[in-house]
Amino acid sequence: MRLGFATLGCPGAALDDVLALAQGNNFAGLELRAAPDEFTNTGLSATQRRELRTRIEDAGLEIFAVSSYVKLCAVEEQPLEEHLELAADLGARGVRVFPGDDPGEGTPDGPSAGEIRALDRVTTAPKDVPILLETHDSHSTARQVAAFCALLDTDVPGHNVKALWDTSHTWSHGEALAESFALLRPWLELVQFKQADSQQDYRPVAIDAGDFPIGELLTVLDGTDYPLSLEWELKWHPQLPSLAETLPAVHAWLSVGAGEVK
Repeated sequence: MRLGFATLGCPGAALDDVLALAQGNNFAGLELRAAPDEFTNTGLSATQRRELRTRIEDAGLEIFAVSSYVKLCAVEEQPLEEHLELAADLGARGVRVFPGDDPGEGTPDGPSAGEIRALDRVTTAPKDVPILLETHDSHSTARQVAAFCALLDTDVPGHNVKALWDTSHTWSHGEALAESFALLRPWLELVQFKQADSQQDYRPVAIDAGDFPIGELLTVLDGTDYPLSLEWELKWHPQLPSLAETLPAVHAWLSVGAGEVK
C-alpha cells in the first residue's frame, strides 16, 4: 500500500517539517497543496522547482498530486495550464481539480453549460500530466464523475482526465464504497480517505472519533495498487488533532481495517 498525506493537514509548514512527518511515520507520498502561502505554488522559479523536486525525491517520497483550486466547470480565474506545468516540473502524478459546476445549470438530457466549458478546457490543455478530477462539490458522487468521464471519452478521445476518489464525499452522499469504486475504476488514479462522523453531518473528526468504514474501503481496494492518501483538513477544521498526532494513529486504524478484510 502506497500511503500518503495531503499538506492541507499541516498548513504553512516548512518543507523540512513535511519531509520529517512523512519519513518519521512511514508515509511514502504527498499531496502538495498549491497556494501562495505554501512552499508549493505556481509562482516558483525554475530553480525553485528543481530544488523542491530534488528534496522530495531524495527523501524517497512521491508526489501523488499538486492540489490546485482549479474548478474545471466554472468561469474562474485559476490557471489550469500553470498548475499542469508546475506538476510536470515537480514530477507529480497529476493536478487535483474540483468540478465546480453551477448546480442550477444541469439538465436531465445532456451536459450542463459548465460541463461543456470543462470539455473545452480539457481539449486544449497540455496532455503530459493527468488532470485529477475529485469527487467534490457539484460532482460529489462517483456516478456524476463517472458520467462526465464517459462524456469525455466520447467527445475528447485521448483526454488526460483521471478520477480522484474522495471516499468520504461519495460515502456521505449515500453511495456504497463498492458501488463508487466500480463506477470510477475505468478512470481511477488516486484514492483519498479521512475520518468523519455521520452523526454530525459527516463532520471531520479525530481518527478514533468517527465512523467512516475503513475496513469496507480496504476490502474494496484489496488486490489493487492505487495510492491511498489521507486528506486531513486541518486548514479548514482547526479543531482536528495535528498530523504529528494523527499519522501514527492512521497506521493503527488501517491495521484494524485490514483485520476486518481478513
